[in-house]
Amino acid sequence: MYYTREDIEMMNKVQKIKFMNAVSGIKPANLIGTISEAGQSNLAIFSSVVHLGSAPPLLGFVLRPTGEVPRHTYENILQNKQYTINHVQRSFTKNAHYTSAKIDRTDSEFKTCGLTEEYLADLKAPFVKESEIKMGLEFREAIPIKWNDTIFVIGEIQHLVIPDSALGEEEDIDLAQIEGVGISGLNTYYDLKKIERYPYARASEIPDFNANR
Repeated sequence: MYYTREDIEMMNKVQKIKFMNAVSGIKPANLIGTISEAGQSNLAIFSSVVHLGSAPPLLGFVLRPTGEVPRHTYENILQNKQYTINHVQRSFTKNAHYTSAKIDRTDSEFKTCGLTEEYLADLKAPFVKESEIKMGLEFREAIPIKWNDTIFVIGEIQHLVIPDSALGEEEDIDLAQIEGVGISGLNTYYDLKKIERYPYARASEIPDFNANR
């Protein structure tokens, strides 16, 4: 099926949201944990976390337009300047998925969705105890994206937890070992399976892909 820009615009709201969330491919499933100044914890699933650099170690994620809809994650980050990013594993995808529901500000998604708050080191924000790979971040910058009124939030990793079982050869992280998952669209989850590991790509070592064509 071929769609023009006009065809996309004519889609109903649900179809457009599902298509546009899926066409970029499978994205990482992460839970972002925050806490308010009053001590109310919050947890929300995101599929937009991206690596921005290693020195300093920066990650970014996209927040939908605030408008009249409360964005507790963003409010808490602005208040405390700290938050956590926690990988979602196969064992708790259903719990993680339902953190996207709009629940009352006075309720915690941790309790509502059957997940456990965990506090490590000096970080105020809660980690997800069930998560195998988790990061504690300090807020660095929020960049408004004028084209759709979203916000790109940037944070710097201050704490990193990785189980020994996930450390592969040459200090690679093997996400398949911890049964990490990905998201496509709004509500479809996928297993991650390691296919192959290749050496660092150097121009002098590129195989002759055209030899048998």
